[in-house]
Order: sequence, then C-alpha cells, then structure tokens
Amino acid sequence: MAWHQITVTTNENTAPTLADFFDQLGAVSVTYMDAEDEPVYEPAIGETKIWSNTQVIALYELDTDISGIKTAVFAQFKADELQDWLEEYIDDQEWERAWMEFYKPMKFADRLWVCPTDQEQREAGTVCLTLDPGLAFGTGTHPTTALCLEWLASHDLTDKVVIDYGCGSGILAVAAVLLDAKIAHAVDIDPQAITSTDSNALKNGVADKIISYLPEQFTPLQADVVLANILAKPLIDMAQDICALVAPNGSLVLSGILAEQAQSVIDAYQPYIAFEPLVQQEDWIRLNGTKLLPVCPE
Repeated sequence: MAWHQITVTTNENTAPTLADFFDQLGAVSVTYMDAEDEPVYEPAIGETKIWSNTQVIALYELDTDISGIKTAVFAQFKADELQDWLEEYIDDQEWERAWMEFYKPMKFADRLWVCPTDQEQREAGTVCLTLDPGLAFGTGTHPTTALCLEWLASHDLTDKVVIDYGCGSGILAVAAVLLDAKIAHAVDIDPQAITSTDSNALKNGVADKIISYLPEQFTPLQADVVLANILAKPLIDMAQDICALVAPNGSLVLSGILAEQAQSVIDAYQPYIAFEPLVQQEDWIRLNGTKLLPVCPE
C-alpha cells in the first residue's frame, strides 16, 4: 500500500496546532522531526519536545484530496509559518525490519548478549536477551542503556530483587532476570512502556519474574538493586523517592545523565549514596553506588 505524505516546516509554537489541524483533516498519522539537527537533552516528564524549527509530517490515504488539504492549511495558517511544503508518495515498508539492518547483536561484560530476533547468540557462559525495536525506548544501542547493561552484566544478581524505574522497553528488567535476579519490578509513566515490557518479558521466557506498573499502581518497596535510566532533571527531582527504594547496602544505578549534569545529580544523592567513580560513554555518564546505612543515635 502507498500513501500521501505531506512535510512542512514550522516554528515550535505553531507545530502542535498544525499537527492537530492535520489530524482534524483526516491524517492517518502525524509526527515531528527536527528540521535543523538541534539536540534534545532534557524534556520535562510527560513533555513532547518541539524543536525551534520543526518538520510536521502528515500521512494520508491515497484517495485523499491533497490539494484540498493544502488549501485548508494555508487558509488556517499564515504563509510565513509554513515553509518548504512537500508532497510525496511513499510505499509501505516494514519499518522495524528496515531499521534492524543497523541493529546487530551486542555483548556486555562477556556475559550478556542483546540480539534482534533470528540473530540470537548461543555462547557458553552467556545469556541472550532477544529484543526488537518496538513501542518504547530501549534496545541497548544508546549509551545510557548500554551503560546500565554493562553494570548488570558485571555484577552478581543471584536472587536479588531489582527495580527498573523508568523501564521503557523493559530491557534492564529482562536482563536482570536473565542474569539470575529473583524478581524485577518495572515502573514507567508511559502505558506503551508497560506493554513493551510485558511483551519482551514473555518473549524472553521471564514473564513470571517481572511485574510491570504505572506509577499509581506501584506500592514502594525496597530492592537490592534499583536502576533509573531517565534524565537528569527527574532524577534530581525524585532523589529522595528513588533512594527510599534502595535497601541499606543496596546498589543504585543512575543513567540518562550528560557529563556536564553529573555533579548536580551527585549532589542530590550524596546524602544517601556512596558513589563510585562515574563511567562515561560518549557524552553520557553512569553513576552507581551503595546506599549508606542509617546512622544510629548514640
């Protein structure tokens, strides 16, 4: 099946309204793309980041009157808000499979493989996590996830209770259980992340050892290992709540932090956590440490 695709560049204030208007005009889907290679580091929780110059891309079925769509849009918005209008025919593709040409098996700490379907590695002394691109963030290709996987594969998780806070695809929770954790609790604000986590747990044969929750469903508990691969600002804002999830002498692993943000995160957690030296990959760092024992009054 083929589609009509409309791409138009606009500013960050107009983009949401334009996207809504395309939707009202019957678009099958509407997405955003960065028009100028502007980096995105720190959206707030629940925020959809809009770049200062954003491409709004609308997909329509082939029988749609595209000239009528264009007339309606230009009647609704100022001409200087609509730059580089482009209409294209595009063929249907298996987008995930096309992307997977660039997604190859990855090995962490000589113990953990993360592999796409049909490329699983069966090597003595290792475990293999099967994961394909899907609804939620997290395949191990991004440094923030890779840093956490490297930590998991480097530590003895036998019979440990793990919390994956901000679980995304569930990759860290699944990896922990494959590496002999007793149980993993996976928490995320995005319902799609819960769906992906449950699917990946089932695919890897560990569904009986992973429990996934939206935050309002999660009753706080203390775990031997807590992983939070989010972003620096929510990590700082939730420092006390996240630390409360770590059992005394338990391990805390934080990621999603740019190198220049590291000290601010350390400062927020220092009263509770004894950090080891940070680990950096590209522009991103991992912080991991041990929860301090409470000081008993004399």
